[in-house]
Amino acid sequence: MPPRTTDSTPERPDDDRVPSTDPEPGITGEREDGATSDAGLGPGADQRVAAVRRAADGGRRWRALHLAGCAVLLAAAVTGGAVAVGGVRDRGAGVDAVSAAGALSPGDLARGDLDAGIASLQKHLRAQPKDYGSWATLGVAYVEQARTKGDPSRYPQAQRALKRSAGLEPGNDQALAGQAALAAARHDFPGALTHADRALKQNPYNERALCTRIDALVELGRYDDAAKAADTADDRRPGIPVFTRYAYVHELRGDVRTAREVLERALSSAHAPADVAYVATALGQLAWNQGEYKTALGHYARALAADDAYLPALEGRARAQAASGDRTAAVRGLEQVVARFPLPGPLVALGELYEDRGADGDRAKAGDQYALVDAWTALARAGGANTDLETAMAAADHGDGKEALRAARAEWDRRHSVHTADALAWALHVNGRDEEALPYARRATATGYRNAVFLYHRGVIERATGDERAARAHLKAALDLNPGFSPLGAREARTALKDLEGNR
Repeated sequence: MPPRTTDSTPERPDDDRVPSTDPEPGITGEREDGATSDAGLGPGADQRVAAVRRAADGGRRWRALHLAGCAVLLAAAVTGGAVAVGGVRDRGAGVDAVSAAGALSPGDLARGDLDAGIASLQKHLRAQPKDYGSWATLGVAYVEQARTKGDPSRYPQAQRALKRSAGLEPGNDQALAGQAALAAARHDFPGALTHADRALKQNPYNERALCTRIDALVELGRYDDAAKAADTADDRRPGIPVFTRYAYVHELRGDVRTAREVLERALSSAHAPADVAYVATALGQLAWNQGEYKTALGHYARALAADDAYLPALEGRARAQAASGDRTAAVRGLEQVVARFPLPGPLVALGELYEDRGADGDRAKAGDQYALVDAWTALARAGGANTDLETAMAAADHGDGKEALRAARAEWDRRHSVHTADALAWALHVNGRDEEALPYARRATATGYRNAVFLYHRGVIERATGDERAARAHLKAALDLNPGFSPLGAREARTALKDLEGNR
């Protein structure tokens, strides 16, 4: 999926009961007649955050065991609520749901309260248990709930609901598209592509399948194919979910102007608060990547005017505030974000802000954030998700370098995207293997994608291999593009560049 934002995050439901375990191929709380309970909303945010923090405490006590011991420690915590994949990179691209032949329309899920939508579907399926379209929509809704609420226990429920849909109507495109979305959420991108292709063979206009196909091709590093898929989707089902993916494919190839124009058109056509918040945040992230912090803050303000609890906009605003020099506001904002959803991206950003601030106790606070990242990856893995990329990115700078390299190699074996190339290059670097790292660093920047972190990593690796001229060029390019790309990384880039300039 594009490294954009998660979709609108529903507020915590009034009923935060932990779902019951259900051996039937349906959903949580399912009765023998195939209907469902009205609850099934899962553990609340407070429970999930507490579970992650307890796990992090255990990880610190048994630091020598690192993630292996952490996984054992956390196994019981998963059933009580965990944090799902979706923090560092794969941040979703639209709350559009597959078309359903029944209770709830895609617009209801995209623009309304997700929990209320699920309750409505459950009520409908008690009366109409053979409505395969609504079972498929429910499966996709569970995928969205897993991502927006940080609860990977929803993935098995999604799988059961989608299986029920496929059993009632074998080969229906709605279930296939839902299975594609579920595979993508679990970072099984080859599987996502296979299911999406099967769905589109049944229905070439299935929006969910069209979008997931783009996502899978992007994550597999097949950018030319992704561009063709985006053109096809734009021809068949133009709309905000397709427009945002179309824009990201262009951004990955260095065409920022087209990406911005497409997102601006998408924003002008957005009316529902969820759509406005989503697209405005995407524009904010695009501006932030280019070092345009004032513009980014304006977009985030618009997003938060539409939805003042939209976590991706809150996180983006904090990052832009940090880059603009308002560290106090940035720390306060990220503390609010991780208090609700302790995901790797904001946790690392907050930890680095603590380190950069350097006040009494800040180093310990930073260590707490990095320990929470370890806890998150262990919980997510226990929930069946692949977290190797997140592990590699966080561990390379704030953890075990050997574990970072193991994870990066494993992810590179699965897919060859610019993000996996950069992660592998940096993991090799921190392990002192810069000659091996350089080809991957070059590959990460080969598409023209304007990413200051990638340029910084390449410059550092080139300096380590003795190519000072190239190192100066890429470190300068990183700082010219986005001088506040990372509280610690930008500082280190400036120091390295100053040393290189002194050696000329």
